[in-house]
Amino acid sequence: MAAAALHKISSNKAFEGELIKYKFKVRAAPPPDSAALGGLDAQFNLFLPPNAAQGRVPVLVYLAGLTCTEDNGAQKGSFLGVAAIQGIAILFPDTSPRGAGIQGESDSWDFGVGAGFYLNATHPKFATHYNMLTHITMELPQVLEAAGAPIDFKRQSIFGHSMGGHGALTLYLASKTKQYRSASAFAPIANPTKCPWGQKAFDGYLQGGSEEAMNQYDATELITKSKDPVHILIDYVRRTLLDSRSILIPAAGISTHDKR
Repeated sequence: MAAAALHKISSNKAFEGELIKYKFKVRAAPPPDSAALGGLDAQFNLFLPPNAAQGRVPVLVYLAGLTCTEDNGAQKGSFLGVAAIQGIAILFPDTSPRGAGIQGESDSWDFGVGAGFYLNATHPKFATHYNMLTHITMELPQVLEAAGAPIDFKRQSIFGHSMGGHGALTLYLASKTKQYRSASAFAPIANPTKCPWGQKAFDGYLQGGSEEAMNQYDATELITKSKDPVHILIDYVRRTLLDSRSILIPAAGISTHDKR
């Protein structure tokens, strides 16, 4: 990956720590050094607890849901106070690339801008820019480490809501390097190959559609293949409107895990 300089957009004190908003751009380059977002600007928020002034701290990565940006969790999630007490940094990435100019990417709220689904696209139309999996798991840690951020990426976990819950579960379960120590998900899209949101995303981003997605982007499918103990917390209300319409389908993943 080409070097990228971080530009601080804003900084605010929070719970004796600091919430910082950054912007950066990774120069587009030929494979295998291609920028995950195709050379577009990327923004994210980073909360550093008070003890980060004394040394590196563990980090939680928060993945937001459909239509969200890097600001939703940072401003509305109410995570910062607890993170400050526990001495944990929180990284808030965006939910998709911005400014790609791809035809149709802004036509609907559940696909394209604000709805990157935390995957690496294989459809040629989206493959240059829609690689949020690489952006989150590789690009952001590399950029922060190069900038000397006081974060210990050997101690990281991941959590998220809705589409972000899907991302947290799949990035955790599919990681061959066991990058994350645990995953937590609130009302996740737990079986996306069987629900309209996931099917729409996979049919658009992946050449092989939902069939291609099963081996890497469906938590219910992935948990059946996991042979090691998992550290996962899923929190959801059993009778939500979305669950009744077969959107979230969290029970599928839980039932599959309980049968192991």
